[in-house]
Amino acid sequence: MLSLGPIIFGFIIGFVVGLALNKDSTKNKTRFTKSSFAVILIVAVLVAWQLGPFPYYDDLPIATGFLSGAMGMIVGKVIVNTVN
Repeated sequence: MLSLGPIIFGFIIGFVVGLALNKDSTKNKTRFTKSSFAVILIVAVLVAWQLGPFPYYDDLPIATGFLSGAMGMIVGKVIVNTVN
């Protein structure tokens, strides 16, 4: 059975971090292209695979909370960039 707790909370925390990456600053202007998002997602999948599931979660062989946190961070950054 899929545990939704780590997925939901990981996404929310990643989304908040993604929003925080977009604070306007004259010193730090980070620009992510589509290829950099693809690289970040591939690396996040590899790291989640190496971490394995959290203890007592045997739904998938990857860390679903970490993977959803990485996706939330990307979604938060993309949403704020499209609004600005």
